[in-house]
Amino acid sequence: MAQSVLPHSVQRLIDEFARLPGIGPKSASRLTFYLLRAADNQAGDLATALQDLKELTRLCSVCFNITEEDPCLICDDEARDGKLLCVVEEPLDVLAIERSRAYNGRYHVLHGAISPVEGIGPEDLRIAELVNRVSKGNFQEIILATNPTLEGESTALYLQRRLADQNIRLTRLARGLPVGGDLEYTDEITLGRAFEGRQNL
Repeated sequence: MAQSVLPHSVQRLIDEFARLPGIGPKSASRLTFYLLRAADNQAGDLATALQDLKELTRLCSVCFNITEEDPCLICDDEARDGKLLCVVEEPLDVLAIERSRAYNGRYHVLHGAISPVEGIGPEDLRIAELVNRVSKGNFQEIILATNPTLEGESTALYLQRRLADQNIRLTRLARGLPVGGDLEYTDEITLGRAFEGRQNL
């Protein structure tokens, strides 16, 4: 194996960037060499932000979203509808839903989806906490907003079975054709669900 011509510190940062999702070796090299040329304070600010990320953030003890305060700002907001609970896979899903401004209820973050192939079972997710929270709360509707993937569908089906005895309305996010999409490029599952969920005009 050829020895690297780069200084150890440079190669180490390239290797660390390359471990991040969506960052290949070329992107990792570009980021590293950008930071080498950048002002000293930019690299220092990045290092401080990374350190703060690990030291200051934790999971909300109520909804398990990422927060610096416990409970998080969403759980602590009395203006939100406490009778609605939206169950999502990841904290990024909360961010996406909040950007839409279409929902003003509470959240519960599972931190993944059931995936036997990857060895992730119900016990690896925040499902027990969800069932406990629902049984003690006064929710009127639980919205299962897991991803429209095989794992997301399996997780939603499992949650439906686990929450069936709670006598609470269970709903699933509607799925269909994306705005700006062409029918010819749409997969058959999405197209089938679009037909199933068609509405009156």
